[in-house]
Amino acid sequence: MTVLAVPAALAVITLTLGQCGAAPTDIKPKLRVSTMRISSSAFQEGERIPRQYTGDGQDVSPPLTWTGLPEQCKGLALICDDPDAPVGTWVHWVAYDLPVPSEGLKEAVPKEPELPDGSKQGVNSWRKTGYGGPAPPPGKAHRYFFKLYALDAPLGLKPGATKEQLIAAMKDHLLAEAQLLGTYSR
Repeated sequence: MTVLAVPAALAVITLTLGQCGAAPTDIKPKLRVSTMRISSSAFQEGERIPRQYTGDGQDVSPPLTWTGLPEQCKGLALICDDPDAPVGTWVHWVAYDLPVPSEGLKEAVPKEPELPDGSKQGVNSWRKTGYGGPAPPPGKAHRYFFKLYALDAPLGLKPGATKEQLIAAMKDHLLAEAQLLGTYSR
């Protein structure tokens, strides 16, 4: 490789990594290194989301588990969205004030603004409360990012917040983040 080709190759690698590993929000976590992970027993990273968790099936939320929460974690938030939607990023789920400690969410979280454990849910892009499963137009597979945020304090937002309101509220409280990618197509 010539000396001139090296900077060009590095630029391509940087752009590619920036697009694949971009931070889910514009806010930076306080902890640079985190062992926090989010996963699902319903699908593995990068795999197809089973039909029952989509608009073509039962449209219930998948089971999610997490590990490695930071010691300073006092609250959790979750956003699921689809950046491949034709109209721009489509929000499928907004949940916050998830209790700590907790190890995840069971399948089929009720679509209620506030849950018995104090968790709150916001509105998705359908302007409905709770989880709304993948329902993309026919064609190529869409990506669905389940993003978990560890926070240094409960946010105290009222039920029904939007993704934008949640992100604004998390701005000075984000400790760490993790994400799980699923795909779905029709």
